[in-house]
Amino acid sequence: MSVPGSRLGVRNRLTDAPTEVQWYFDPAAQLIENFSLEVALSYLFARVEKAHLMSLYCGVVKLHRVDASLAATAVETFENRRHDFRRLFKDVFGKAIPSSVVDKIQSAEKVRDNVLHGKTVAPRDYRMAIVSIIEYATEFNKICFRLGGFRPFGSLQGFKGAAASMDKSTSRWVLKGIGLPLG
Repeated sequence: MSVPGSRLGVRNRLTDAPTEVQWYFDPAAQLIENFSLEVALSYLFARVEKAHLMSLYCGVVKLHRVDASLAATAVETFENRRHDFRRLFKDVFGKAIPSSVVDKIQSAEKVRDNVLHGKTVAPRDYRMAIVSIIEYATEFNKICFRLGGFRPFGSLQGFKGAAASMDKSTSRWVLKGIGLPLG
Protein backbone atom coordinates (compact mmCIF):
# COMPACT_ATOMS: atom_id res chain seq x y z
CA MET A 1 0.00 0.00 0.00
CA SER A 2 1.33 3.40 -0.89
CA VAL A 3 0.92 6.10 1.74
CA PRO A 4 -0.29 9.47 0.51
CA GLY A 5 2.10 12.31 1.19
CA SER A 6 -0.57 14.75 2.32
CA ARG A 7 -4.00 15.13 3.88
CA LEU A 8 -5.39 15.81 0.42
CA GLY A 9 -4.07 12.44 -0.74
CA VAL A 10 -5.71 10.74 2.23
CA ARG A 11 -9.00 12.51 1.58
CA ASN A 12 -8.80 11.48 -2.08
CA ARG A 13 -8.44 7.83 -1.03
CA LEU A 14 -11.68 8.20 0.88
CA THR A 15 -13.47 9.89 -2.02
CA ASP A 16 -12.23 7.10 -4.31
CA ALA A 17 -13.68 4.41 -2.01
CA PRO A 18 -16.99 2.74 -2.84
CA THR A 19 -20.03 4.95 -2.27
CA GLU A 20 -21.29 2.99 0.75
CA VAL A 21 -17.90 3.33 2.49
CA GLN A 22 -17.86 7.07 1.82
CA TRP A 23 -21.41 7.37 3.16
CA TYR A 24 -20.62 5.28 6.26
CA PHE A 25 -17.57 7.35 7.18
CA ASP A 26 -19.21 10.73 6.57
CA PRO A 27 -17.99 13.35 7.73
CA ALA A 28 -14.48 11.86 7.72
CA ALA A 29 -13.40 13.83 4.64
CA GLN A 30 -14.04 17.10 6.48
CA LEU A 31 -12.29 15.78 9.59
CA ILE A 32 -9.23 14.84 7.54
CA GLU A 33 -9.11 18.30 5.98
CA ASN A 34 -9.98 20.48 8.97
CA PHE A 35 -8.90 18.73 12.16
CA SER A 36 -5.97 16.85 13.58
CA LEU A 37 -5.48 13.46 11.93
CA GLU A 38 -5.74 12.08 15.45
CA VAL A 39 -9.39 13.21 15.49
CA ALA A 40 -10.07 11.63 12.11
CA LEU A 41 -8.40 8.37 13.15
CA SER A 42 -10.41 8.23 16.38
CA TYR A 43 -13.66 8.82 14.51
CA LEU A 44 -12.84 6.16 11.92
CA PHE A 45 -12.06 3.58 14.58
CA ALA A 46 -15.32 4.32 16.39
CA ARG A 47 -17.11 3.60 13.11
CA VAL A 48 -15.06 0.41 12.54
CA GLU A 49 -16.12 -0.86 15.96
CA LYS A 50 -19.76 -0.11 15.11
CA ALA A 51 -19.48 -1.92 11.75
CA HIS A 52 -17.93 -4.94 13.48
CA LEU A 53 -20.82 -5.16 15.92
CA MET A 54 -23.36 -4.67 13.13
CA SER A 55 -21.74 -7.43 11.08
CA LEU A 56 -22.27 -9.84 13.99
CA TYR A 57 -25.83 -8.61 14.53
CA CYS A 58 -26.74 -8.86 10.85
CA GLY A 59 -25.03 -12.23 10.56
CA VAL A 60 -26.96 -13.85 13.39
CA VAL A 61 -30.25 -12.25 12.36
CA LYS A 62 -30.00 -12.95 8.64
CA LEU A 63 -27.99 -16.16 8.43
CA HIS A 64 -29.12 -17.85 11.65
CA ARG A 65 -32.59 -16.29 11.88
CA VAL A 66 -32.10 -15.25 15.49
CA ASP A 67 -34.75 -12.98 17.01
CA ALA A 68 -33.65 -9.40 16.27
CA SER A 69 -34.27 -8.01 19.76
CA LEU A 70 -32.25 -10.79 21.39
CA ALA A 71 -29.49 -10.36 18.82
CA ALA A 72 -29.37 -6.62 19.57
CA THR A 73 -29.07 -7.30 23.30
CA ALA A 74 -26.35 -9.89 22.75
CA VAL A 75 -24.32 -7.61 20.49
CA GLU A 76 -24.70 -4.63 22.85
CA THR A 77 -23.41 -6.66 25.80
CA PHE A 78 -20.55 -8.24 23.84
CA GLU A 79 -17.18 -6.88 24.92
CA ASN A 80 -15.75 -6.20 21.48
CA ARG A 81 -12.13 -7.25 21.81
CA ARG A 82 -10.15 -7.74 18.63
CA HIS A 83 -9.43 -11.45 18.95
CA ASP A 84 -12.95 -12.17 20.25
CA PHE A 85 -14.50 -10.36 17.29
CA ARG A 86 -12.45 -12.34 14.77
CA ARG A 87 -13.36 -15.63 16.48
CA LEU A 88 -17.04 -14.73 16.59
CA PHE A 89 -16.99 -13.61 12.97
CA LYS A 90 -15.75 -17.07 12.01
CA ASP A 91 -18.41 -18.73 14.17
CA VAL A 92 -21.22 -16.60 12.73
CA PHE A 93 -20.17 -16.66 9.07
CA GLY A 94 -18.42 -20.03 8.89
CA LYS A 95 -15.23 -18.51 7.48
CA ALA A 96 -12.43 -16.48 8.97
CA ILE A 97 -11.60 -12.99 7.80
CA PRO A 98 -8.70 -13.51 5.38
CA SER A 99 -5.30 -12.68 6.85
CA SER A 100 -4.63 -10.15 4.07
CA VAL A 101 -7.67 -8.17 5.28
CA VAL A 102 -6.81 -8.58 8.96
CA ASP A 103 -3.31 -7.27 8.20
CA LYS A 104 -4.82 -3.99 6.97
CA ILE A 105 -6.67 -3.30 10.19
CA GLN A 106 -3.83 -4.55 12.40
CA SER A 107 -1.42 -2.00 10.96
CA ALA A 108 -3.93 0.75 11.75
CA GLU A 109 -4.59 -0.70 15.22
CA LYS A 110 -0.91 -0.32 16.10
CA VAL A 111 -1.09 3.39 15.32
CA ARG A 112 -4.36 3.73 17.25
CA ASP A 113 -2.83 2.01 20.27
CA ASN A 114 0.14 4.36 20.20
CA VAL A 115 -2.20 7.36 20.08
CA LEU A 116 -4.28 6.07 23.00
CA HIS A 117 -1.18 5.37 25.06
CA GLY A 118 0.11 8.91 24.55
CA LYS A 119 3.02 7.98 22.32
CA THR A 120 4.31 10.16 19.53
CA VAL A 121 2.91 9.24 16.14
CA ALA A 122 4.41 10.55 12.91
CA PRO A 123 2.09 12.25 10.39
CA ARG A 124 2.95 9.54 7.85
CA ASP A 125 1.73 6.86 10.29
CA TYR A 126 -1.59 8.67 10.73
CA ARG A 127 -2.02 8.85 6.96
CA MET A 128 -1.12 5.16 6.59
CA ALA A 129 -3.56 4.14 9.33
CA ILE A 130 -6.44 6.10 7.83
CA VAL A 131 -5.84 4.65 4.37
CA SER A 132 -5.57 1.16 5.89
CA ILE A 133 -8.98 1.62 7.52
CA ILE A 134 -10.53 2.71 4.22
CA GLU A 135 -9.04 -0.30 2.43
CA TYR A 136 -10.10 -2.59 5.27
CA ALA A 137 -13.69 -1.31 5.16
CA THR A 138 -13.84 -1.88 1.41
CA GLU A 139 -12.52 -5.44 1.69
CA PHE A 140 -14.58 -6.27 4.77
CA ASN A 141 -17.72 -5.19 2.92
CA LYS A 142 -16.86 -7.55 0.07
CA ILE A 143 -16.42 -10.44 2.50
CA CYS A 144 -19.68 -9.76 4.34
CA PHE A 145 -21.58 -9.33 1.08
CA ARG A 146 -20.22 -12.61 -0.24
CA LEU A 147 -20.99 -14.50 2.98
CA GLY A 148 -24.13 -12.73 4.17
CA GLY A 149 -25.50 -10.45 1.48
CA PHE A 150 -24.98 -7.14 3.32
CA ARG A 151 -22.32 -4.46 3.73
CA PRO A 152 -21.74 -3.33 7.34
CA PHE A 153 -19.78 -0.28 6.17
CA GLY A 154 -22.89 1.14 4.54
CA SER A 155 -26.64 1.38 4.96
CA LEU A 156 -28.09 -1.82 6.32
CA GLN A 157 -31.66 -0.95 5.44
CA GLY A 158 -33.52 -4.09 4.41
CA PHE A 159 -30.53 -6.37 5.11
CA LYS A 160 -32.66 -9.21 6.50
CA GLY A 161 -35.31 -9.55 3.86
CA ALA A 162 -38.64 -11.21 4.59
CA ALA A 163 -37.33 -14.38 6.24
CA ALA A 164 -39.02 -15.31 9.51
CA SER A 165 -37.00 -15.39 12.72
CA MET A 166 -36.87 -18.26 15.19
CA ASP A 167 -38.70 -17.94 18.48
CA LYS A 168 -36.87 -16.33 21.40
CA SER A 169 -36.21 -19.59 23.19
CA THR A 170 -34.46 -21.16 20.21
CA SER A 171 -32.70 -17.87 19.46
CA ARG A 172 -31.19 -17.89 22.97
CA TRP A 173 -29.70 -21.33 22.34
CA VAL A 174 -28.24 -20.26 19.01
CA LEU A 175 -26.67 -17.15 20.55
CA LYS A 176 -25.29 -19.19 23.41
CA GLY A 177 -23.83 -21.72 20.98
CA ILE A 178 -22.16 -19.00 18.95
CA GLY A 179 -20.74 -17.45 22.13
CA LEU A 180 -22.64 -14.17 22.27
CA PRO A 181 -23.74 -13.17 25.79
CA LEU A 182 -27.32 -12.29 26.69
CA GLY A 183 -26.61 -9.87 29.48
